[in-house]
Amino acid sequence: MKSKNHINIKPETKPFRLVKYFAITSFISLIAISFPFVVFISKGAKDILLKDFFEDYRNMIGENLNNQFNNYYVSPNVSMYGTLPPVGSEEQQQRIDEVIKFAIRGSNIESVKICSTPDGTVVYSTDPKLLKEKIGETSQYLKAVNGVSSSKLISQDKGPWGFGGAKKVRAYIPMTFFKELTGEEYVAGVFEVILDMTKQYNSILKLQYFIFGVSLFIMVFIFFALLFIVHNAEEIIKKRAAEQKELEAQLHLAERLAALGEMVAGVSHEIKNPLGIIQSTAELLTGMNQTDEKQKRLSLVIKEESIRLNNIVTEFLDFARPYELNIEECRLDEIIRKNISFLEQELDKKGIKVRDNFEGRNLIIHADPERLYRVFMNLIINSIQAIKDPGEIDIRVDEEKNGYLIKIEDTGPGINKEDMKKIFNPFFTTKEKGSGLGLSIVRNIIEGHEGTISIENAEGSGTKVIIYLPKKK
Repeated sequence: MKSKNHINIKPETKPFRLVKYFAITSFISLIAISFPFVVFISKGAKDILLKDFFEDYRNMIGENLNNQFNNYYVSPNVSMYGTLPPVGSEEQQQRIDEVIKFAIRGSNIESVKICSTPDGTVVYSTDPKLLKEKIGETSQYLKAVNGVSSSKLISQDKGPWGFGGAKKVRAYIPMTFFKELTGEEYVAGVFEVILDMTKQYNSILKLQYFIFGVSLFIMVFIFFALLFIVHNAEEIIKKRAAEQKELEAQLHLAERLAALGEMVAGVSHEIKNPLGIIQSTAELLTGMNQTDEKQKRLSLVIKEESIRLNNIVTEFLDFARPYELNIEECRLDEIIRKNISFLEQELDKKGIKVRDNFEGRNLIIHADPERLYRVFMNLIINSIQAIKDPGEIDIRVDEEKNGYLIKIEDTGPGINKEDMKKIFNPFFTTKEKGSGLGLSIVRNIIEGHEGTISIENAEGSGTKVIIYLPKKK
């Protein structure tokens, strides 16, 4: 049974990661679309090269065999004897063998057969055992009978990665003669040639893998280029989202502060008048002759507390009501030195040394000197209060092109991470006494001068305040 006070907490929604989403989807898309396309292109290139190369090479072999056979066998025999030796005779075999071996010398031809066209009987072979066998009437053989050369890859033994195996081609080449009377070309037989194409095939295979590798490299390059672009885009989106979130937070804060300011201004105004009466009455009681010591002491306490309360109410009013800056040319180094001089007694009392880099410098700025005096007074007092033992406050001003970068660093204990997020919030304070409006007023004054302020923990220990003020507003 569920409790009535049970609260359903929705699980935190995971942020959308553009780079992760793009990386997965684009990788799958590239594999699914581009990879088969690359395989198709590389295989197509290989097939085209093989076809063109084998056809050209086969035709060259056929032309050479026909020329050699006609020039060194047919023509001499016809000239000397008026006719060719009888088919299948020992004399024929010997003369053809001499011509064929001379023709294929130094080539990658493993074997040659000569088949008669009527019945496909082997009338010559580099392997005598195959004489008088009949060739099956394959489509390649029939094409050669009709005067068209053809070939077929008959061995595709594969080694590692497709290399190392023997690659052989069987080619059928028409043996052409010319009729003496008509001069017409006719097919007198068919050459069956076995070619060892291992070296040429592997060269073409390497080219296929090269095309595949280059295509794959281009895909990977495009993928990482797009990934880089999307990563930068995601960073820009995250940055803009953070900026938008910050602007929304500032807007909400401004709305709350505006409402709070109206309330504080009204309440402070109503408190200030009776507070002044209480203070003047306490002063009057303290000065009366008939008042005993106890009454005077109590009247003095009332006076001191009313003065402290009046200061707090004044801070409330300063925070709540708008104010006009009295901009004039002044010296930033003089304003800070004036603060140090005013607080000199308190600094000496706690044994705190102040270092600066103002010597011989005139840091001219157009600003409201009274407001800046209050800014640095507040910040230096905070540093003094933070330093428990004798320590140092380092104030450095670096001049930039259009402004000044002021850094105030102390040797105090620093600020907790949790408190760091709230230090500029109105009414937030870690002190036992104080309104918590000091830093809020400081930020309002700095931003009123179109400057910026940030606070961070210094290296080692202590707090560092970083202020940027433009030279001219």
